[in-house]
Amino acid sequence: MTYKVGLVGARRGSSLVQPFALFPETEVVALCDLNEERVSGVAEELHVPDKGVYTDYDNFLEAELDIVVVGTPIQLHAEQTVKALNSGKHVLSEVTAAYTLEDCQRIIDTTKSSGRLYMMAENQCYLHFIRQWKGWISAGRLGNIHYAESEYIHNIQHLLRDEKSGESYWRIHRPPIYYCTHSLGPLLHLMDDRIVRAMGMHTGYGIMPELGPGCLNMEVALFQTEKGAVIKILRSQVAYREPPMHFYSLYGTKGSIENNRGGHNDTQGKLYVHGEQMPKGGSLEIECLASDPSAPPEAQRGGHGTTEYFLVREFIDAIKENKPLVIDAVKAAQWTAPGICAHESAMNGGQWVEVPHYTW
Repeated sequence: MTYKVGLVGARRGSSLVQPFALFPETEVVALCDLNEERVSGVAEELHVPDKGVYTDYDNFLEAELDIVVVGTPIQLHAEQTVKALNSGKHVLSEVTAAYTLEDCQRIIDTTKSSGRLYMMAENQCYLHFIRQWKGWISAGRLGNIHYAESEYIHNIQHLLRDEKSGESYWRIHRPPIYYCTHSLGPLLHLMDDRIVRAMGMHTGYGIMPELGPGCLNMEVALFQTEKGAVIKILRSQVAYREPPMHFYSLYGTKGSIENNRGGHNDTQGKLYVHGEQMPKGGSLEIECLASDPSAPPEAQRGGHGTTEYFLVREFIDAIKENKPLVIDAVKAAQWTAPGICAHESAMNGGQWVEVPHYTW
């Protein structure tokens, strides 16, 4: 059987839909975007015929599709996801799952009632080094993880506001800590844990004018997990730092592991395990590769190394073989909601906020 795939959101979602063209089980047959020029360009690239190009989402959902890839602005994710599930389509959605706690629950409820599969496309979990770390941590090499942190500093001022025209874009309304699944998702995946309460703080405005919460200089959150661990996440989308950096660090009862802060081209990290032979007075230097060197060259097509390739492969296999998903609707809610709660805390002077317990 060939699964027919449609994408809504031709700009943000194009990297996510690309790998579907690589697998024999799937065919990209429809695209939807409000911008006719943009959607036509992606259609030409993916060889989608004119009859498969839409600017109206409801009309798009009437097409003969098995899978809908949601790549629109986050504010639209929940509504479009629910509509797609209710129309009988499986859904692969860009991060984050939703913009409100209620919509996180709505996605879970609709996934359950529709009988379709929902997956959030948290690609950082599919970084080659995160997959490698998962094996080590699951085997108990670091012991029980009691503390972890991540820093995601990426200056995207040009995606918040056009400097020349002054036009604001949708990300200007997205608080930095809302977009924490690239940081929190991999940590919770590695720790097999969930957040129970959140506390946030921000450093105010100053780098950009106070045009929306997306312009906050920086937000930091502390999270407490169900297993008693503590996680710290630092986020900024306006701070001046080059190159952009995504840092992960975990401490266990037997050791610690981290990648370097040198940006995407820095492929080094450190591992220390008590009781194992280590360099005298130091840690073991380890490779932290984003892409799997054993993957075929075309697996780089998604735009973030081989992450989308393996993510999409898992999604297809789950549909074909009725396999459980690593990032299903419940996990998507558990990884999205803490950022919403942390921002609420930051706006209220750092009060602890209980995070809903999402489950099936």
